[in-house]
Amino acid sequence: MQYIEHSIEGNWNTRTLQRNIDSQYLGRLLKFPEAENKHISNYIKDPYIFEFLGLPSDISQAETQIESALITHLQQFLMELGKGFAFVARQQHIVTDTSDFYIDLVFYNYFLKCFVLVDLKTHKLTHESIGQMDMYVRIYNDLKKEADDNPTIGIILCTEKDETVVKYSVMSENEKLFASKYRTYLPDEKELKNLIEADRVKFELDNQN
Repeated sequence: MQYIEHSIEGNWNTRTLQRNIDSQYLGRLLKFPEAENKHISNYIKDPYIFEFLGLPSDISQAETQIESALITHLQQFLMELGKGFAFVARQQHIVTDTSDFYIDLVFYNYFLKCFVLVDLKTHKLTHESIGQMDMYVRIYNDLKKEADDNPTIGIILCTEKDETVVKYSVMSENEKLFASKYRTYLPDEKELKNLIEADRVKFELDNQN
């Protein structure tokens, strides 16, 4: 029933509906969506599935190649991101008093009423990546966020996560920072179930209180 409701709301065609059922679209959300609940965890997935890019499954591409493919398939990428996402910029140039920075992908979510920064990595999550995204979010809040926008969200897309790195980094204390795995292929049912279950258990443990 949930898939039918989302299909109507998102104007999915039959092919998209079947793809989202096969990829456990709703099951991959950090928290299963509830009516009228607009918590951030209802909008963030782990893992993300990018099989529509048509890339090999060995993740051998450079970050710029995957980023370019995501922009080429922007409509499908936005569908995979979920409800309320609108594309803002690629490699957005941010200038501070002393430095220049380029943010991989920038979106706006009109349900959450905030900017969403996406940093794409073709390797395992590192503390350097987390520190970089934390800095990007702080800079964006300072230079780009308007008074009526909610605080910016940062998502690091990586091939694997090291939970020790997550636990002992600023990510453990900042509910606006997320790290999600991605796959450039649709995993089989067993692999997908294991990927979802591992992160669902971790998310629930981290949010007991």
